[in-house]
Amino acid sequence: MLFKRNVIALEGRLRRCRNVLTLGVRTNFGDYSPEDRERIRAAETVYYPTTFYADLFNAAGKNIFPSYHTYKCVQDKIKQTALFDLLGIPHPRTRVFYGKRQQSGILDLFALPFIAKIPRGSAMGRGVYLVRDHAGLEAYCARAAVAYIQEYLPIDRDMRIVVIGRGIAHAYWRIAPAGEFRSNLAAGGRVSLAAVPGEALQLALDTARSCGWNDVGIDICRHDGRLYVLEANMKYGLQGFREAGIDYVHLMETMIERHDI
Repeated sequence: MLFKRNVIALEGRLRRCRNVLTLGVRTNFGDYSPEDRERIRAAETVYYPTTFYADLFNAAGKNIFPSYHTYKCVQDKIKQTALFDLLGIPHPRTRVFYGKRQQSGILDLFALPFIAKIPRGSAMGRGVYLVRDHAGLEAYCARAAVAYIQEYLPIDRDMRIVVIGRGIAHAYWRIAPAGEFRSNLAAGGRVSLAAVPGEALQLALDTARSCGWNDVGIDICRHDGRLYVLEANMKYGLQGFREAGIDYVHLMETMIERHDI
C-alpha cells in the first residue's frame, strides 16, 4: 500500500487512520527494520514518536507531531505550573514543596481545605486529593516525595477544550458527580455538550500557542467570575468526542491530508 507524504507514526494513536503507517515503538532505533528506518528518516513528519524519540528527533532536526514542547510537559504538573506562572496564564495559586523541611511550612501558606496532587505521572483524576485536615496532609506527604499544593476552588464542573494543530477540535463541559470534587470522566464525571463560552475557548487557544502545545486537552474552570487554567492533558481521552458524535479517526485523517498537523 502506498502512502502519500510517507506518513509515519510510532505510537498507536493513529493506528486506525487509513493514511498513516504505524510502525510501533522499538526500544532501540536499530530494532526497526532497514526499510522502516529509512521510512522514518524520509518522513516529512513523524507522528506520536513518544517522549524518548521526541528528544532524539528534535536534536536531529526532524519535524514531529505533537510538538517537542508538548512532549516536554506530558504528565508533569510542575513544569506546566512553572510555565503558566512565567507566561502569566491565570492558574489557581500553586506551590511545590520539596522534602520534609519545606513541607512543614505548607499550612503557613495554604488554608485548609486545599488540593494536593501527585505532580508527575498521574492522570484521569488519580493522584488528586482534597486535603481537609492535618491527618489528610500527613497521609498525602507520606506518599508524595514532592508536594504539589493548590488552592481549592469550590466548583462542580470544568471545561475540557481540545486543541489539535492550530485550532480547537472539540470543547465540552465535565460535570462532577454529587459529593465528588473531581470532574474527570474516569472519576465518574459526565459530559455536557452545552456551549462553552468563547472567552474560555480563546484562553485555551492562547495557552496552547504560548506554551508551544499543539495536541492537548486544556482544562479550564470559572470561579467568582474569573477563568482559570487548571492543567493540560497531552494524553486526553476520547469519550467527549464519542458523545458529541465526532469521528476522531476521520478527523485526524482529514487534518493530516490537509497538512493541518
